Amino acid sequence: MTISQTAEITGLYRYPIKGLTPEALPRVSLRAGQTLPADRRYAIENGPSGFDPEAPQWKPKIQFLMLARNERLASLDSRFEDATNCLTIRKDGQIVASGDLETAAGRAAIEDYFRENFQPELKGPPKILSGRDHSFSDVARKVVSIINLDSVRALETMLGGAAVHPLRFRANLYVKGWPAWSELDLVGQTLAIGQARLQVVKRIKRCPATNVDPDTAKRDLEIPATLSSNLGHMDCGIYAEVIAEGDIGVGDAVALEQPKLV
Repeated sequence: MTISQTAEITGLYRYPIKGLTPEALPRVSLRAGQTLPADRRYAIENGPSGFDPEAPQWKPKIQFLMLARNERLASLDSRFEDATNCLTIRKDGQIVASGDLETAAGRAAIEDYFRENFQPELKGPPKILSGRDHSFSDVARKVVSIINLDSVRALETMLGGAAVHPLRFRANLYVKGWPAWSELDLVGQTLAIGQARLQVVKRIKRCPATNVDPDTAKRDLEIPATLSSNLGHMDCGIYAEVIAEGDIGVGDAVALEQPKLV
């Protein structure tokens, strides 16, 4: 990809509770060294993990309810309100649980729902976890995930024309305008979005969570296996770290920053 080619942000999402519903955002403020505000702020512990909210440290996703193993999560429609810290979960249009995640009673209301309805998949009592500004990311660093929609379209061709919902990849930023798979070569480079700067740090290796349709909650595709058989790896998307703050939003251009001449 040449330095002159730019992309455009077509979608911006956060995931307040790991494994639950993505929330679309029109615009967001990025801070250096941080995720999108409230992204993966909470997780639902699946059996004792040893997580200490007073000294939060990264834990592997297997410690939590997650789409890779618990596809039924996709059948829930959840909404988180920043002002009240209230999480509301709906199933088939009906409210099935609601509670303030910063109070013991509110967390208990959510935990009770999962205890009663996810019993076959539980390895212990479900517990809502948070740790100040900790992010329950799949990687042990605070990152912003980016998916190139042209790569998703190329993946559809590999799958014989099957439609691939972009939200299978649970990214923060969805962009168009880059050639398919060219984003995988951006590791080490800096992206400019207005005043914000993001350094690409890692390619994203896809897991079985991408096999789950976010609308039907069914495992109906073999995405990691398809990537592997066609490309020789299971990478789709990139992680980037925010190195300079700024506001970003849908419709903004994403450019490769020109290296300074010395």
